[in-house]
Amino acid sequence: MILEAAVDELADVGYGGVTIESVAARAGVGKSTIYRHWPDKLALIADAFETFHVQMVPDVEDRSARESVETLLRHVAEVVLDSTWSRCIPALIEGAERDRRVREFHHGYSAERRHELTDVIARGIERGEFREGLDPELATIALLGVIFYRRLMTGEPLQPGGAGEVVELILGPGA
Repeated sequence: MILEAAVDELADVGYGGVTIESVAARAGVGKSTIYRHWPDKLALIADAFETFHVQMVPDVEDRSARESVETLLRHVAEVVLDSTWSRCIPALIEGAERDRRVREFHHGYSAERRHELTDVIARGIERGEFREGLDPELATIALLGVIFYRRLMTGEPLQPGGAGEVVELILGPGA
């Protein structure tokens, strides 16, 4: 309830507008309840992001690398398309521009999320599912870049159904 309130507040008012008081009011708890578990708003928001990521990310263990990449990309496109999380993206970017600690969290969190996809692509290269010589990190950035560029810079977010087309464009056709 508190973590959800923190994410909702971030989405509604931006990082600069989030206070422990506003999250407590939204969650229907006292400030002291929040401070017993988190020292400040960044720790609270970071915990919310980690917790919900674990709950939301699809399991791709028993799939081919291509299916895994498409599933993960479709998931990101769904989240970015229209959700509370989608509204949190600009809030975190704005906060990261103004606050070093937010920037460190945002960049670290993003790097961890990219690492998951990079590992799947590297596995696909090793298994011959993707072309030899492909740079897994650069491919990951290119795949995610399409989604985030369309969300943040155009009026036409990538529809989740377009994930396969983006994977084929960047990683090449499937076997």
